Parts: sequence; structure tokens; C-alpha cells
Amino acid sequence: MVTIAHISDPHVGSPYFVPNLMNRVIKELNELGPDAVVVSGDLTAEGFRQEYKNWLAYAERIEAPVHTVPGNHDSRNVGYLHFEDLIGPRQWVVDVGDVRLVGVDSSEPDLNEGKVGRVHYPWIAEQFSHPAALKIFVIHHHLLPIPGTGRERSTVMDAGDLLEVLIHAGVNVVLSGHKHVPYVWQLEDMYIANAGTVSSLRVRGYTKPCYNILSFDGDSVEIRRKFPFGDEHLMARFSLFETTRRHREAPVQEAAGVAEAR
Repeated sequence: MVTIAHISDPHVGSPYFVPNLMNRVIKELNELGPDAVVVSGDLTAEGFRQEYKNWLAYAERIEAPVHTVPGNHDSRNVGYLHFEDLIGPRQWVVDVGDVRLVGVDSSEPDLNEGKVGRVHYPWIAEQFSHPAALKIFVIHHHLLPIPGTGRERSTVMDAGDLLEVLIHAGVNVVLSGHKHVPYVWQLEDMYIANAGTVSSLRVRGYTKPCYNILSFDGDSVEIRRKFPFGDEHLMARFSLFETTRRHREAPVQEAAGVAEAR
């Protein structure tokens, strides 16, 4: 089994950041002992260097390997330079057992909206062309609208093109954050799992701070939502074999050379 914890949007430096929540999550992660921890951006409130250093004081206590992409808040005030200095590359690929993780920066300096850009599509496709039992793409901005976020549209400007690249590359799971609302969509054979904020009280309605845990065993994938100090709930469970079989048996529709989502 491969276990990957997915945390997002801690927003260190924000008045809504709760250190006690972050400390609790670190304790829970170290007790869980995942094979990797994925952080899908917005480590900071304003992208300032000291906020990054404060985040590192927390992140360095996580015992599992941590793989991080920046969010829109991290790129504010030219903060992406501090990300590269203190966190690492904004675009990366790593193998965790037989799981391939590919992370890409979707942030634009001082803009809330995101974009990946066609210049990165060939690189993304190439990384996923390597054999892997499970292929996971990591990005900050969500690729599909999330209910309860106040706007029914994507905040990745090139979401449609990027979704086509990911589906054709055989990506199984997308991990994202940004809106502080946990949710899972299924599109074709791909599951898009959005994480809530892990340690901020800047939440919508009755949403609570939380994070996700992905477990991969054989051809079975589970995505669970975990509340700090609280319970966990199943968000999605699927078989890679079954989703692939259903896709192959379904009729394929083409429009202008692009496979339409069913």
C-alpha cells in the first residue's frame, strides 16, 4: 500500500491561521506515517520571506517527504522567488513506489486566477508517459467548479486544454486546493480531489479545516477527508481496473478532434 497525505492552504501569516491546528495536523501525519505529503499551495498569506520561514518551521517537523507546489498567495509580492530559494522547484516529478507524482505551478504573480500554459503541456505529457501504476497530478487551482465557492467557473484560465492533456496522458487523480472547500469530481477515468484548508479559519459556511488522505493498494484507490482532532470520512473509492474497463466499453464521441466528457 502507498499512502499520500494531501494538505493545502495553511496560510501562515494570515490572521485566520491557527497554529494549534497546524501542530495537531503535524502530529497526526507523523502518527499516520504516509509515504509522502503533498502540499498544494498557499503556504503563506502574502508571499513574504519571513512567512515562508515560518511555514518551514512547521513543515520541517513533518517526518515524511514533503512535495509542494506554490499557490496564488505564495506568488504575491514576487514571493515565487522565495519559494524557489526556500522550498524548491515550482515544477517537479517524483516517484513514490509505483506512484508517479507530477507537480506544476499554476500561480500568476499578484493574480488570484491561475494558468498553466501550453508551453508546459509537452513536459507534463512526457512525465506521465513513463510507466506507473497510479498517476497523480498536483496543482493549486481547481480545474472544475467547486460547489459553495461563490462562482460556478474554473479559476484556471486554460482548464479545458489542461484537462484534455491530463486525460490523454492517463492521469488517474488530480490533487488541488485554493478554495478551502473539499470536494471530489469524476471526469472520464480521472478523479479530481480538492482539499480544504488545513489550518485556516477562513472557511465557507459550515466547512471546517481538514486535509485528505489517499491510499493506493493493488488497483484500489481511496480518498478520505480527515478533520484535525476529529473523524475522517470517505470521499471516493474506485478501482483502476473497473474505471478503465467502463471507459473502454463506452462509446467514444469526438467533437473537433477532442473527446467529449461523458
